[in-house]
Amino acid sequence: MSTKLSVLMITKNASETLEKSLASIKKIADEIIIVDSKSTDRTVEIAKNYLAKVYVKEFVDIGKQRMFGLSKATGKWILILDCDEIVSEKLMKEIRSKIGNKQIKINGYYIPYQNFFLNKPLQFGGENYKMLRLFRRIKLSIEPSLVHNRINVKDKKIGYLKGKIFHHSYRSFSQMFSKFTNYGIRMAKEKYLLGEKSSFKKIFFYPIHMFWARFIKDRGYEDGFFRIPLDLGFAYMEFVTYLTLFFMS
Repeated sequence: MSTKLSVLMITKNASETLEKSLASIKKIADEIIIVDSKSTDRTVEIAKNYLAKVYVKEFVDIGKQRMFGLSKATGKWILILDCDEIVSEKLMKEIRSKIGNKQIKINGYYIPYQNFFLNKPLQFGGENYKMLRLFRRIKLSIEPSLVHNRINVKDKKIGYLKGKIFHHSYRSFSQMFSKFTNYGIRMAKEKYLLGEKSSFKKIFFYPIHMFWARFIKDRGYEDGFFRIPLDLGFAYMEFVTYLTLFFMS
């Protein structure tokens, strides 16, 4: 029997969230490919409990990790999932229906996200979006990238699913600011390689603009004032990015 769906995931010390993520896809995944960046916790142990194929590889950038994982996948379809993401029951049924329909000519699907901050759902301020995450393997290409996913689908026959991915990216204040610090440093490296320069304006005014854009312009306030630390976190990430870039230049 051919492999219909390979789930592709990259991990690094993900034991806090990995179990729930893998449990959400065990009914639809014919193959689970995990590229682990030398975790020191129970990540690999948990992955193997779900019969995942685990490959340990030093982290270079997110794109190269995914490219390596893709080279190991055998499924006709690929679902890219992060270790803090959970596939909803509705999405699971929808994926099963789509990949089992031989009449469908779509090569990739956008999936809507439900993001959470401290286990509270978010709807505004840049947290309501869709991402291209389900693809035919032969139509998928991934490019190197230090921070953001650069994913391309050949022939551009794209569809949209309704079921959601539940994304628990901001689980505590310490975890959130650690994540933003890491992202800020990686984004600075990416901007440096692209030849961008930092400045006083970027260091001090871009963070202010980031908070204003998320909480005011994009109506983050409609979620409630509980999300203010999140938007301050994004402002902090901008500050880290351009301050780091300044010292790299």
